[in-house]
Amino acid sequence: MEVILLERVAKLGQMGDVVRVKDGFARNFLLPKGKALRATKENRTRFDGMKAGLETRNLELKGDAGKIAGKLDGKSVTVVRQASETGQLFGSVTTRDIAALLSTDGMTVNRSQVILNAPIKSIGQYKVPVALHPEIEVNVTIIVARSADEAARIARGENVTIRREEGDEDEAAAAEAARKAAEAVFEPEVLEKQRADENPEPAAEAEAASAEPAKKPSKGKKKDAE
Repeated sequence: MEVILLERVAKLGQMGDVVRVKDGFARNFLLPKGKALRATKENRTRFDGMKAGLETRNLELKGDAGKIAGKLDGKSVTVVRQASETGQLFGSVTTRDIAALLSTDGMTVNRSQVILNAPIKSIGQYKVPVALHPEIEVNVTIIVARSADEAARIARGENVTIRREEGDEDEAAAAEAARKAAEAVFEPEVLEKQRADENPEPAAEAEAASAEPAKKPSKGKKKDAE
């Protein structure tokens, strides 16, 4: 389908351009959103009469978007959500959530302006584009965390999703180092006795091995006794 663009549309063209698009894209997005008209003879004439008003309106919207962009560009917001130890959210963060967080101090951001390919489903730090106007786009930082303290750690670049197994290994290594340090201060005799108490069977075997076996009387001596 051929349409006349009523505003700049990314990857399609500028206001007034006549472009060919898929029928579904035109019917489901461009036409109902007021971004384009079917490129009929009547609409071409209609656009010529609308053009001056559209340009004025576009300049007004662009100016308003520029003011909001100055406040939003580079802004960082925190979303607190429940999550597992590995960082998987019990739910997700959507364009609606982000738009609500950004709509503060008299600013209004629509969910359709938040460019997010898929909902956020794990804790971390994300750069999210916001298209405030066809000609103005800014980036905001979304930090998803389980608490404000964790959000601050993520902002500093810390990894907060270390698995439990790795933590256990660290604890085991620390315990082993402490044991070796403690052994170093024991006297050899005390340490030997402690090890013998912990391993009684090897100690008993060593004691039996060191004892001399009892001697049996020889046959000659037995005969002399008779």
